[in-house]
Formats: sequence, structure tokens, C-alpha cells
Amino acid sequence: MNHFGFTKLVVADLEKSAAFYKATAGFTEQARVDDAIEGRRIQEIMFNPTTPGASTFVLLSYPDAPKPVQGELITGFITDDIAGFVQRAERAGGRITEAPHAKPEHGVKVGFVRDPEGHLIEVVEMLAK
Repeated sequence: MNHFGFTKLVVADLEKSAAFYKATAGFTEQARVDDAIEGRRIQEIMFNPTTPGASTFVLLSYPDAPKPVQGELITGFITDDIAGFVQRAERAGGRITEAPHAKPEHGVKVGFVRDPEGHLIEVVEMLAK
């Protein structure tokens, strides 16, 4: 049996990114790791799942490497308050790139923001049926 367990977002500034995701999504830290992957030093912050059985979100930094390339990943959040999520993201240093709007053909409201390092976040709120 296979189970999707986590997503790791590679960031340049681990602490600044952690502060953004804590303020925006309400994440709480599960653990910090200082180790190596394939001989490269890494630092990670793992966050607790937001609901039972959910996957874990992890921020990973290669301290001795240049800033990572953007566009390699779109992080998705499902919320019951898209306007609030987007406002928190902006207050925490993010940038709204597409304001929340209804997509009735998909049954959702959707908006896009970029975190302080420019990573794209898709925010979704289910429309009432």
C-alpha cells in the first residue's frame, strides 16, 4: 500500500518562509532537521498536518546553495475562508497575483498568491452546493 506523506518546498530563507506559512496557514512546527541528502547539507522545518490523516508540509533549505528556481511547485491550500487566507498571506509578506474569484464550473472559488520568495500558492474554497 502506498500513501502520500509529505511535500517539501525548497526555500532560500528558512526562518522567513516558516514565519510566512505560520502566519498565513496557521502551521505549527512538528520538528526541525539538520542533516544531509545525497551529501548536501540540509535544514528542514516539518509542520504538523492540519487535519487527521493529512500529509505534512516541509520547508527545506540547502544552506550552501544559491536561491532555488521558482515555478517548480504550486502549493495548494483548501480553506473555508479564501478572503481571510489571502489577506493573511498579504499581511505576512506575500503578494496577491490573482484575486479570489468564483469558478462555478469547477465548484470552487480560487485565488493565487506568491510567498515572500515568489513560490506560487493556489488557494481554493469550495462553493456551497
